[in-house]
Amino acid sequence: MIRPCTAGDVDTIYAIINDAAVAYRGVIPDDCWSEPYMTAEHLAGEIAAGVRFWGWADGGELIGVMGIQDVRDVTLIRHAYVRTDRRGSGIGSALLKHLQTLTGRPILIGTWAAATWAVAFYRKHGFRQVTPAQKDRLLRRYWTISDRQVETSVVLAAPTWVDPDGR
Repeated sequence: MIRPCTAGDVDTIYAIINDAAVAYRGVIPDDCWSEPYMTAEHLAGEIAAGVRFWGWADGGELIGVMGIQDVRDVTLIRHAYVRTDRRGSGIGSALLKHLQTLTGRPILIGTWAAATWAVAFYRKHGFRQVTPAQKDRLLRRYWTISDRQVETSVVLAAPTWVDPDGR
């Protein structure tokens, strides 16, 4: 069952993110990895900045989460994670499809370039990787991340996205 997450889910969201993000250890640049991957303070900041989490619950237990955030004229898909022991069961796909129904705005997704499984997941769902020049511009316009993360990330756009700058 897909449902909006509540303030009472924050500890579980934190646990899911940090469980699933272990897949990044040794894949993303070492200077971008931290333990835990996302601190409780960072998660609280993301929620305060407007990331609304939705979750997949099974038997009352939250198994996967995905965030959606409206920023300026686009919607960002943020922090998509499924518990390690439940990956590959369609939960991420169901969450992504649901979140796409919540907006009529163009959708953008940023992820680590080295997370080839994540890039392949979004491509499987019709998203296309933007050019390196577009990526740098979009990450700086719509995300609040370090220059190092900009350098080591990619952006994928929904098939209907048109670059407003015509580049």
